[in-house]
Amino acid sequence: MSYLVSGTASPSVSNEWYTFDRVINKDTCKKIINLAQDEAWGLLAKARIGQFSYWEDAVVLKNEKELEEDGKSPSLFLSHVDGKKKNYKPNHKERISEVFWTSEQWVYDLIWPFMMRANEEAGWRYIIEAGAECQLTRYREGSFFNFHRDGFGDHLSVYDTPNNEFINGRVRKLSMSVILNDDFEGGNFEFASYNKEKCIITPIKAKRGDVIVFPSAMEHRVTPITKGTRYSLVVWFVGPPFK
Repeated sequence: MSYLVSGTASPSVSNEWYTFDRVINKDTCKKIINLAQDEAWGLLAKARIGQFSYWEDAVVLKNEKELEEDGKSPSLFLSHVDGKKKNYKPNHKERISEVFWTSEQWVYDLIWPFMMRANEEAGWRYIIEAGAECQLTRYREGSFFNFHRDGFGDHLSVYDTPNNEFINGRVRKLSMSVILNDDFEGGNFEFASYNKEKCIITPIKAKRGDVIVFPSAMEHRVTPITKGTRYSLVVWFVGPPFK
């Protein structure tokens, strides 16, 4: 089975981000969206329990004050990620969306070559050793995610997850967003970059099947959805901290 679209346009190359236009075909996008229902109902049948919600409310890292109250170092707030769920909580002033987590091997097999090509041709050439768990994200009307960074790649940002050898002790270096549908309004993917004390906001006119790769330290956001539902697949690629 082919998951890709043949004869696609050349990728858009920037040292700040790298996009592949319409490279994932419609059926594969739908298959990824349906992973939430497929996996959830599979677990439901296996466990023989009542119906449950399989989409989780998206969370963000607690603020500095909350972390200090929990006895955590404020430096954790600067790192944005440590992998400990107790250090995160919903914050609807910063983000409203729902997420579902998956580690389907065929998904990694699909997206890994795009990351490798972008990493090489954009000139980053970061040492990448694994991919974190894939996040399927659903933005319904009114949902959004304010400007944020996924990680900084420094030694304060390492995952502290002894039970997951793939990411433990590593940091987010490259991020990827796969656009799974385009039958919605709003929900623009935008980057923020800085030049001569000015913030430049660049919208990416993403379409279903597009793949966007960028360094995890790049600021980006998803603007509010005004109509319909937006689906995307988000993956963070990890490696040793930068030296």
